[in-house]
Amino acid sequence: MTVDEDMSPPELIVSRFLDELGLEWKHEYPVFILDEKERPRLWTPDFYLPKLGLFIEVCGSKRYNYEYRIEMFKKNDFRIIFLHHYKDEEKWKRYLVERIKDIHRTRDECVEHMLKVYNIL
Repeated sequence: MTVDEDMSPPELIVSRFLDELGLEWKHEYPVFILDEKERPRLWTPDFYLPKLGLFIEVCGSKRYNYEYRIEMFKKNDFRIIFLHHYKDEEKWKRYLVERIKDIHRTRDECVEHMLKVYNIL
């Protein structure tokens, strides 16, 4: 959880919020993806939360179109939260926490189903 001198101002703000939440994070942690033509690519989402297995991409601009990145991360089945930092501070903070909660609820349901199938519960 070390601030990187290459962080953008929005990334710095998000990193401080992650610290407030007590979440360990890594900045620009590289991930391997296959693009739309199945070519290997190395991308670096803004944050990786290792204990949660989640990535965060800070959308710092209304002008940049993130659709391609969203599509490629979905195609490669990455759990990534696109965080629109330029929106109201309370709104993006609440959105981040709610998305983390939703992702983990889905994971918990998958594990619970697996345990029921194998009569482990």
